[in-house]
Amino acid sequence: MKSHFLFRLALLGSVSALCAAGVQAASVAPVAAEHGMVVTAQHLATQVGVDVLKKGGNAIDAAVAVGYALAVVYPAAGNLGGGGFMTLQLADGRKTFLDFREKAPLGASANMYLDASGNVVKGLSTKGYLAVAVPGSVAGFEMARAKYGTLPRATLMAPAIKLAERGFVLQQGDADFFQTAVADLRADAPSATIFLNKGELPIAGHKLVQKDLAKTLKLISSKGADGFYKGPVAKALVAASVAGKGLLTQADLDQYAVRELAPVECDYRGYHVVSAPPPSSGGVVICEVLNIVEGYPLKDLGFRSAQSVHYLIEAMRHAYVDRNSYLGDPDFVKNPLERLLDKGYAAKIRAAIDPAKAGVSKDIKPGVEPHEGMNTTHYSIVDKDGNAVAVTYTLNDWFGARVTAAGTGVLLNNEMDDFTIKIGVPNMYGLVQGEANAIAPGKRPLSSMSPTIVSQNGKPVMVVGTPGGSRIITAVTHTILNVIDYGMNVQEAIDAPRFHQQWLPDLTNVDTFGLSPDSRKMLVEMGHKLGAPQPGSHLAAILVGAPSLGGKPVANNRFYGANDPRRNTGLALGY
Repeated sequence: MKSHFLFRLALLGSVSALCAAGVQAASVAPVAAEHGMVVTAQHLATQVGVDVLKKGGNAIDAAVAVGYALAVVYPAAGNLGGGGFMTLQLADGRKTFLDFREKAPLGASANMYLDASGNVVKGLSTKGYLAVAVPGSVAGFEMARAKYGTLPRATLMAPAIKLAERGFVLQQGDADFFQTAVADLRADAPSATIFLNKGELPIAGHKLVQKDLAKTLKLISSKGADGFYKGPVAKALVAASVAGKGLLTQADLDQYAVRELAPVECDYRGYHVVSAPPPSSGGVVICEVLNIVEGYPLKDLGFRSAQSVHYLIEAMRHAYVDRNSYLGDPDFVKNPLERLLDKGYAAKIRAAIDPAKAGVSKDIKPGVEPHEGMNTTHYSIVDKDGNAVAVTYTLNDWFGARVTAAGTGVLLNNEMDDFTIKIGVPNMYGLVQGEANAIAPGKRPLSSMSPTIVSQNGKPVMVVGTPGGSRIITAVTHTILNVIDYGMNVQEAIDAPRFHQQWLPDLTNVDTFGLSPDSRKMLVEMGHKLGAPQPGSHLAAILVGAPSLGGKPVANNRFYGANDPRRNTGLALGY
């Protein structure tokens, strides 16, 4: 296994040793700061968050300001017209979770995307106004600010309003996103007017001005959530939906409410994980995978050895069976969290995993022992007092349903596709889901978003999350394992190649350079089906205390941020 050893040597190493020796590292050093850290997918939004911390705001204030700023400078996923989750661990030890996930309109029905023969109508749940669920982002930010923030709304929203009204210059990474949706944006007149340059793809150097969005932000700044869910903005959203044959009504906007829930929690090798509960599957599946692999000596087996990869693939396979079969909106479904998070249940799954042979997904299913009975954005923030916030929010696909409500500047989500459109039929992320996630009026669709905080002795040591649809869960899990089991610093943990298995399809996608040729050969001989890499996620992570767990701080710096290099955007910055 010499190749594994050499690869691990190339990838790992402490920041202090690398700096002292002056050698070239596989990863750049994490960004270090003394007082606080912000990592987002867009550099201007990161700067907004740092400025809030410098003004004396806490991590929640910064999170709200960043959320509104991303709606302006990261329109592919940052949003007012979508929804998401916020995981919080406060300096006093309190842990909580805000669910501002979108909801199905009151006029929605289980078979609304099927034709008369019961077949799925392609595109109906992904593009246009019928794909739109009731947005939750504004309500979520306003609840977070009012309950846990310290600064006035106007202070937190002023940077976003300025960026929308005066515009900002696109960098190459900003411009690249428009290539994913240019035809659809061109087909929607309000979107084309705002986002395209005389009907053509905007390029780096183009100044994007969003006057209508600035007006909407000003209404929210002055009236709070009522500036979005009532009055002229609400009227325009409903009118656009009616004109586009969607279901959104004023009654939908009136009945939207944020839920504050207990997060999912579990322990892994002496660390405490706090993550997203249903309607997210993220925390449950992360904890289930961690519980399973805790019984294996991953560190001793070696990073990306065939045996360690085999065990992790099988843990993912089994956990995704439970995700796709049992989990859903807790207002509609009884989620069996106690069983799924139980260490004893994980032991039963380990007993079912053959150490020398890949599982067959079609034979691993609910009701059979032991399973009885990308496009999002994430940001991580920690402040000087130890408040930690992880936020993942989304329009679902890049640019959502690819429609903008005229006069508002608000791009709308296509979150309805996250429901089970038809049992046995995969959604846009290839997930095959069950009855627990069927469409119902007022129901929130199941999500994979996994804003996660890891602590030790009651203090946050890591904040992490990512976009990526169904790949969110495995990307966050890899990052946690890389830091805890393999001793990587936070940037190395994010940079390391990843692989993803989600039960169905029965295929494990592997990043380029993710496996050595001999490990790949051994896994194939075990029966694993290995596929091409999927588009890269964009992790945003912070370690508190040192660049690596158990490492030494650099000078007086307490915070170490890492921005994923897979997409040409984002910034980790502190002060």
